[in-house]
Amino acid sequence: MTSNKHIHLIGVCGTAMASLAGMLSERGFRVTGSDSAAYPPMSDFLRSLGISVAQRFAVQNLEPKPDLVVVGNAISRGNVELEHVLDQRIAFCSLPQLLHDEFLKGKEVIVVAGTHGKTTTTSMLSWIFEVAQTEPSFLIGGIAENFNRSFQLGSGRHFIIEGDEYDTAFFDKGPKFLHYFPDSIILTSVEFDHADIYKDLDAVENSFKRLVNLVPRRGRIVAFDTGTSIESCVARAFCAVDRYGKRAESAWRIERLTFNADSTSWSLLRNGKLWAQLEFPLAGEYNVWNASAAAAMAANYGISAKVVADALARFQSVKRRLEVTAEINGITIIDDFAHHPTAIAETLKALRARYAGRRLWAILEPRSNTLRRNVFQDDLAKSLAVAGGQHRKDLCARNARRRRHRHSLERRLWWYLREAPSKAPLSFA
Repeated sequence: MTSNKHIHLIGVCGTAMASLAGMLSERGFRVTGSDSAAYPPMSDFLRSLGISVAQRFAVQNLEPKPDLVVVGNAISRGNVELEHVLDQRIAFCSLPQLLHDEFLKGKEVIVVAGTHGKTTTTSMLSWIFEVAQTEPSFLIGGIAENFNRSFQLGSGRHFIIEGDEYDTAFFDKGPKFLHYFPDSIILTSVEFDHADIYKDLDAVENSFKRLVNLVPRRGRIVAFDTGTSIESCVARAFCAVDRYGKRAESAWRIERLTFNADSTSWSLLRNGKLWAQLEFPLAGEYNVWNASAAAAMAANYGISAKVVADALARFQSVKRRLEVTAEINGITIIDDFAHHPTAIAETLKALRARYAGRRLWAILEPRSNTLRRNVFQDDLAKSLAVAGGQHRKDLCARNARRRRHRHSLERRLWWYLREAPSKAPLSFA
């Protein structure tokens, strides 16, 4: 496509759509977009790129007629702009299709996929490649703080992209990541999610199996070593599969994990031998898994342990991932994107370790389609209960002391009534 074309994005404020808008703008296309509402961080991000956003869907947003319209996967039939596109036969496509055709062709594509952790892991891997001076391209489903943006068009041969299992568009209900044709994959986790488009866990697994089936024999899969679902997904891979985690047989093993007040450190072993001593400022065991996966993939592309350690030590996280937004009168307010019971529980565990001894309140905004359904209500209650864990322990300890004190009083009273009926009345403190 020639760079003087006008491309309009319907639903431009989605994280991936905003990133695509920025990439197209950097390529020299004239880019416009529309959405029902624009809000940070993506509204600020688009504004910084000089991309105008119409904050109401309207036919007028498509005048003059664009050369191509990208339809976001949140856009359904009935949207006034989509209906106008169909009526007027304006050329349109999905985000993943345009990504593949315009940006991924000719690149070594590394896809980071999984139910949890893919945004942070993609950010870590991109930063490692950046510190290694490979000049990577990347697309992340969030604002990576080391880059202060969610995308980069580098001159190097690698394109690192977050692979989303959610559907592609109203006319293409397959997963987005099937359009990316990866050379290598990181697979962080496989659990049931997106109940609005997947019937059950088997359906989720099938989508990841299809992704694994796209990796060429020369490629590589780095997969978490825990979970039967992951094993099922990689069982028929045609390429090498490296496991990472805590199991003795895993190619990449985490040992001596230590949580400090303002950092986390661990040893990363490769095939049983110490490969690197790693440390970063992030909290949470789950972030150690993410970082170890990124390290393992980077090593398979020839990046040294020294570079990986240096990059992780300077890694700054992602917007809305345990992001401290304010500290007022001794109260720390933290924003996090976690929206699945597993992710919520792990996030709260990380906060318990980082802010040991402090009271933790968890406030949930159930915005995802899955959380609004009758699917995870029991698991959600258990995960949120982690926030009250220390308070419950303190309460239980207090109650135990009271019980011990009461039992002591009862024993003393029993002795008094039996042994000393003639004594003076007994007072209890």
